[in-house]
Amino acid sequence: MNLEKYKSLQDSENKHQIAIDFDGVIHGNSKGFYDGTVYDKPIPGAIEAIKLLSKKYTIVIFTAKVKPDRPLINGKTGEEMIWDWLKLHNISSYINTITCEKPRASFYIDDKGYRFKNWSDTINFLDNA
Repeated sequence: MNLEKYKSLQDSENKHQIAIDFDGVIHGNSKGFYDGTVYDKPIPGAIEAIKLLSKKYTIVIFTAKVKPDRPLINGKTGEEMIWDWLKLHNISSYINTITCEKPRASFYIDDKGYRFKNWSDTINFLDNA
């Protein structure tokens, strides 16, 4: 792939994709890893927000649950369990893909995110966390 074609792809994905963390943002995850399953209800408002956002953005879910080094749970990968959960809650058709990598996106919605402005404020925040 040449550089111009790659830049065009990157620009397009940066403008039209939104990346949403799964656990703690879409899926309740009230027990943490627990037994490795996708066990909780949706976060209030998550389903409606995904439907709304899908009208303007391609939605990518990012989550550690799909890392290749995670064990199978009940014979399923994390990705299979998440797709099953999305289908159960009638939102699978609004999701483009699921990844464990940081995708290109206009915005990242993550419950553990920190908005970077400068290193001084960042170090101060972390020292007081």
